[in-house]
Amino acid sequence: MRSPARRRLPKTTAKLIGYARVSTRAQDTDRQQVDLLNAGVRHDDLYVDHGVSGSRASRPQFDRALEALIEGDTLVITTLDRLGRSTQNMLAFAEDLRTRGAGLRVLNLGGGDVDTSSPMGSMLFTIMAALAQMELEIKRERVTDSVKKRREAGLDLGGRPRRITDSQIRNAVRLVESGEPAAAVARDLGMSRATFYRRSRALTQ
Repeated sequence: MRSPARRRLPKTTAKLIGYARVSTRAQDTDRQQVDLLNAGVRHDDLYVDHGVSGSRASRPQFDRALEALIEGDTLVITTLDRLGRSTQNMLAFAEDLRTRGAGLRVLNLGGGDVDTSSPMGSMLFTIMAALAQMELEIKRERVTDSVKKRREAGLDLGGRPRRITDSQIRNAVRLVESGEPAAAVARDLGMSRATFYRRSRALTQ
């Protein structure tokens, strides 16, 4: 007597889970969503956070995307900053996905499409994550230095001063000569760029 045939269970197909995010409500994710869909992500597997900063510990749709990931699936994002994490956290996050048997794919990383499931992709992700963090730190340092120089020059960063002295104008001119944008310096003084140029020219006459 033949034993009854064993019914085969359907094989689960690995999925692409897409995630898009913008930090403010005024922004939209249309471009991100188009890129994710073109990469093969289905509408039902696309998660979007609106007005959520990348620095927040809780991002509702991001958390849902991670919950949807199972072994064999791949989380797809357009750019590295969608994760909004430090280099250390991004690398730990990628490693956590690997331990779960899931992958991470960044559509635009270093000018190309990078999938961390491959050895080369994993190495490139590590390098680019470190470079992205370094670039962020450099930008922060530049902003801090710029604010410090303007305050030392006697510029009021919080609003329009009641009276702008010749000394402040001279200090502002030196800032412009050192490379600061004239428009930004004039704005800190509480005047238009044209007025700033007129005042600075008057001091040389």
